[in-house]
Amino acid sequence: MLDFPKWKIWGIVATIVVGFLFAAPNFISERQAAALPDMVPSKQLSLGLDLRGGSHLMLEASTDDVRKTKLESLEETVRSELRQVSGGAIAYTDISTAGGKLSLVITDPSRVGAAVEALRKVTQPISGLTGVRDVDVNIVDGNKIVLNETDAGVAASIDNAMAQAVEVIRKRIDELGTREPTIVRQGANRIVVQVPGLQDPAALKALLGKTAKLEFKLVDVLADPTEVAQGRAPPGSQILPSLEGQPVVVKRRAIISGDQLIDSQVSQDQNGAPAVSFRFDSTGGRRFAQATQENVGKPFAIILDGNVISAPNINEPILGGSGIISGNYTIQSANELAILLRSGKLPVELKVVEERTVGPDLGADSIRAGALAGIVAVLAVSIIMIATYGRFGLYAVAALVINVMLILGVMSVGGFTLTLPGIAGLVLTIGAAVDANVLINERIREEQRKGRGVIPSVEVGFRDATRTIWDANSLNIIVAIIMFIFGSGPIKGFAVVLSIGIATSVFTAVTVVRLMASRWLAKARPASLSI
Repeated sequence: MLDFPKWKIWGIVATIVVGFLFAAPNFISERQAAALPDMVPSKQLSLGLDLRGGSHLMLEASTDDVRKTKLESLEETVRSELRQVSGGAIAYTDISTAGGKLSLVITDPSRVGAAVEALRKVTQPISGLTGVRDVDVNIVDGNKIVLNETDAGVAASIDNAMAQAVEVIRKRIDELGTREPTIVRQGANRIVVQVPGLQDPAALKALLGKTAKLEFKLVDVLADPTEVAQGRAPPGSQILPSLEGQPVVVKRRAIISGDQLIDSQVSQDQNGAPAVSFRFDSTGGRRFAQATQENVGKPFAIILDGNVISAPNINEPILGGSGIISGNYTIQSANELAILLRSGKLPVELKVVEERTVGPDLGADSIRAGALAGIVAVLAVSIIMIATYGRFGLYAVAALVINVMLILGVMSVGGFTLTLPGIAGLVLTIGAAVDANVLINERIREEQRKGRGVIPSVEVGFRDATRTIWDANSLNIIVAIIMFIFGSGPIKGFAVVLSIGIATSVFTAVTVVRLMASRWLAKARPASLSI
């Protein structure tokens, strides 16, 4: 038990040195850490919202908005499928989305069966529910087809929309250059966003509150101005507000949408004013080129979230798959629009239902209080251990310091975030870390009372206590894992620090202290042991 080959000694020493190197940047300022050479570890521990301060938002999605979006998508799918039915396109009339259902009347009653068969093929089975699909297709009054989303389909649509929304939000926040944001779903239709270090949530709210649905539609130049003034648009068209003040009548069907965008950047228009350039993928580029070729001389509208931001004329075909959106932009507003377009549109509109700002002063107070608690805990434990176990208590204190440094090093290199509950977990780990040494030292005492020699007592003490240490800490790790899986943000922060602390404390208590004891016993060869 006390024999250590050289490779193991060097492995233990190397582990401790590496841990200290990764922990060291936490004891200098961010500016000093950033100035360190590339070959030197410089990553610091990420602080959570409760320690660093920042912004907390809770966003809520409208389930009605999800249903509406699903119906719009379903309408486009139905139109496409009925055009591509084998045996020729199927004619229909009176297509409507009234009442939250999609209905249409098949002109030729003899082709109702073919239409139903084609439409049922585009419905999707709900995962885990045998025989249940996302949309029911039914025949009413002989030649009327009604498509109604099932309850399971609605739930699946909401779940998919929220999952996509989380990823879009994550992309938008990452574009801001913020550090370690927390973005988690809460319930069926809410998302919690916490951004440490961001004290002004206004820009964040503006960025996350926009759907960023980009569309390109043809302007209806044949619309009667008198009818438009009374709020009535021709069939197949709609009236949209414009940033320039005058409403614009556009065709309902988009010639292309922002889903095909692959990049957008801040640029300049022909007058040198800030603008946003965009670029489509190959499919979008072809569609954009075809649409502009077919409509040369006609105006088209660039629409963002239901507002016409520009309505230029198509003077010539745009074949490069790229373009520029110009307007009364500043550098900041152009950059925000570019971020929105790059990150993609939100599949559902989100509203801020809760907003909090945590000041950095409160976080600094928490850090000072946590640091004081840690220092007091270390000093108290050190005094008791040294007074009780002498030299072996001193080894336990040295292992305790190494343990704290290893925890900081692992959390820094792993990118884990330290929160206030995490500090509590760290302080708790300090107390738990010496438990293993108490077990070992008490077992050594028992063996000495039985009359064993120094080295046999130490060997048996480490061997027997190690089994108990492994059993106890294995249960602690299991509990920490359960807390991490089922807990929310603060509980997860506590579980992470506790798990890392348990692993490092077992290493330091069992391996590092044993190495120290074996080196001393080999060198001093004591005839008796005072412990």
